[in-house]
Amino acid sequence: MIIQNRLVKFITYTNWILFFAACAVGYGFAPPSFARGILFGGLIVTINFHLLARTLKSALTPPHLAPVRVVIGKYYIRFIISGFIIFLLMAWHIVDPLGLIIGLSVVVVSIIIATVLELKKLILKEAL
Repeated sequence: MIIQNRLVKFITYTNWILFFAACAVGYGFAPPSFARGILFGGLIVTINFHLLARTLKSALTPPHLAPVRVVIGKYYIRFIISGFIIFLLMAWHIVDPLGLIIGLSVVVVSIIIATVLELKKLILKEAL
């Protein structure tokens, strides 16, 4: 459980760092609709990750174990709300689609970085 908590904390902090860096680069060097795409995409995915982590932590921590259907129900509610928000952003041409995709990729990049660092630790630990 220690590794999982460490990974969630690392991914959470890395999400915010990547989000602010991507927004700074977007607002500094890209058109406004592209930068708004990074901003809204990053916010949607980062907030979703926080809510998912909180749901799983509360559902899997004894003695308050939640039924699987409650966890999955919350997941689908978040998924539907996120899809609706993305639909509105795209339908009203508030954001550039490529910027939105970049913003939505913040968590994926954070997870890849966390995985690479954990693999590096494991490989170096075995080598010693």
